[in-house]
Amino acid sequence: MENMKNARPVSAADLSSFENAYHSKRYYSAMTHSVSKTSVADAAFCPENAYRMRRVYSIDIPTMPVTNQKASGRCWLFAALNVMREIIGKRYNLEQFELSQNYIAFWDKFEKINYYLESVIDTAALDSDDRTVSWIVSTGIQDGGQWDMMAALVRKYGLVSKDAMPETFQSSNTGAMNAMLNTKLRAYAASLRSMIRSGAGKDAVNAEKDRILAEMYRILCICFGEPPKTFDFECKNKDTLEYTVVRGLTPHEFYEKYIGGILDDYVSIINAPTADKPFGKTYTVKYLGNVVEGAPILYLNVEMNELIDLVVKQLKDREVVWFGSDVGKFGDRKEGVWDDLSYDYGAAFDMEYRISKEDALDYRDSCMNHAMVITGVNLDAQDKPTRWKIENSWGDANGDEGYYMMSDTWFERYVYQAVVNKKYLSAEQLKLLEQKPIELNPWDPMGSLAD
Repeated sequence: MENMKNARPVSAADLSSFENAYHSKRYYSAMTHSVSKTSVADAAFCPENAYRMRRVYSIDIPTMPVTNQKASGRCWLFAALNVMREIIGKRYNLEQFELSQNYIAFWDKFEKINYYLESVIDTAALDSDDRTVSWIVSTGIQDGGQWDMMAALVRKYGLVSKDAMPETFQSSNTGAMNAMLNTKLRAYAASLRSMIRSGAGKDAVNAEKDRILAEMYRILCICFGEPPKTFDFECKNKDTLEYTVVRGLTPHEFYEKYIGGILDDYVSIINAPTADKPFGKTYTVKYLGNVVEGAPILYLNVEMNELIDLVVKQLKDREVVWFGSDVGKFGDRKEGVWDDLSYDYGAAFDMEYRISKEDALDYRDSCMNHAMVITGVNLDAQDKPTRWKIENSWGDANGDEGYYMMSDTWFERYVYQAVVNKKYLSAEQLKLLEQKPIELNPWDPMGSLAD
């Protein structure tokens, strides 16, 4: 290979040296025996550090029982709806209540299909192996998303209670359905690109797109059920047992009456300490979204101490926080704990085991992949966080009945985004939001979707 002409092969002498090094310490044989019967995570576990993770918090906001996204990538929707249900729950003193995740997921899928088709049309002049085209068609439509995508859906379609549009098998188990839809959409991408590159006019292309959307709408109705146009909202006060019913609400009426225009009050704050993303700048991501006419994704990049300060301010006001992180790192799902200091892979395998947050992003070792809700924090004598309480959406079988915990060090390394009320931002931070956002490429790690 011409591009590898100066590559150095592994020689027999190299292998002999490596073999001798492996046999140089009995410890390596002991570890070999150990991990033959257990996971590397268990072998690296540090009980002396793990025991400091106690489920006690100086700020602990009472919230309703956890939800369950099951075999789907809708964590961002579940987390956002969990934030909004607390507003309704406090108003009516409810013990349990859920907004319909299925309703919002239906419209998310439908709007993503339209966004996908428009992206295909917009890039039809580019070759099929162009990196942007390749990203669009290979990514397809996913379950995952961002806070701003949720906000666009709610503004356009409103909200309904879960009993108005409950879960179906497909909404809770999306793998096979997504595969079917993406194969169909890639076939349509090929035919639309062929039409456009053969000189088809705008009217003909739009007519074909409308035909595709009608077919996709039908498929989504089959999989999710048909979204209700009106419904009755019923609830019961957990203390007085007072029953309340409001009949014939439209999804928009329900949203305006029980949530209001609060979505405009929130902004996504990120921590991306990479050279190409200076702090104090706003960012958006090309071809990332769902509702074509909705507001684009918008982030304000700040240093971690600023992000932590904003989150703590909101928690001190007894308001939970939507956030995004990388849950694939240093976690114990059964115990419901994320803590990097509870594992020492370096000691277990006799190596240096550390990568900076900047390098983890730039070299694709880490990115946001899951959204949850922060409901509490423990602050030390200096008012600094030591551990955080998390409302997850993986059901109640693990952790503390589905509530998880993360350490302060894990937060700093693997939390990438938090959504906070603008009232907690300083005057300088608010001014920064007025900047024209810098566009990031679709494949940028900060364009990752929480699922």
